Amino acid sequence: MTDPLLEQDDASTPLTPEERADLIPSYITLRRELNEAEQVNIFEAEEWAFSRKRDVLNENFLTNLHKRMFGQVWKWAGKFRTSERNIGVPAYRIGIDLNQLLGDVKYWIEHNSYEPDEIAYRFHHKLVFIHPFPNGNGRHSRMATDLLLKSLERDRFSWGSGNLVDANTTRAKYVAALRSADGHDYGLLKDFVRR
Repeated sequence: MTDPLLEQDDASTPLTPEERADLIPSYITLRRELNEAEQVNIFEAEEWAFSRKRDVLNENFLTNLHKRMFGQVWKWAGKFRTSERNIGVPAYRIGIDLNQLLGDVKYWIEHNSYEPDEIAYRFHHKLVFIHPFPNGNGRHSRMATDLLLKSLERDRFSWGSGNLVDANTTRAKYVAALRSADGHDYGLLKDFVRR
């Protein structure tokens, strides 16, 4: 029998038994209930995050953003993962790679290395690639990217214009775009973020 809380596709990040034990709301037994609880938490975090200017290119801000997005649902929210995943850098490299990314993005902005949209989707891809947290990395990275765009005085990305929780086709395109970017081909991601 499958666990009703487990993700159902191979692009999802599986949680360890210890991480799953850190679920806060005791009423949650179904994936739908978990999705709804996380979405409520994310909406509240979004209101907080976009209420004023934020220093997105700061490790403390990024961990705090994750905590605000998932802290009512998971005890590990805002804490770097300590276990290995089917995606992401080794856990011991998270802080190193994240700080390298933040430095790179600051440099790109300061030196106009890329257009603002390209800076943003490269930032997003690398943040997802690092996969700092036990779960919620895609949602966290999308919000952080939209905050970066705001700081660059650009409109938020449309992210395929679909609900990534329910829209399987949109999610498949998103995952394909990220995998293509893993091979340094950003064309699909560039198209997806403004679609």
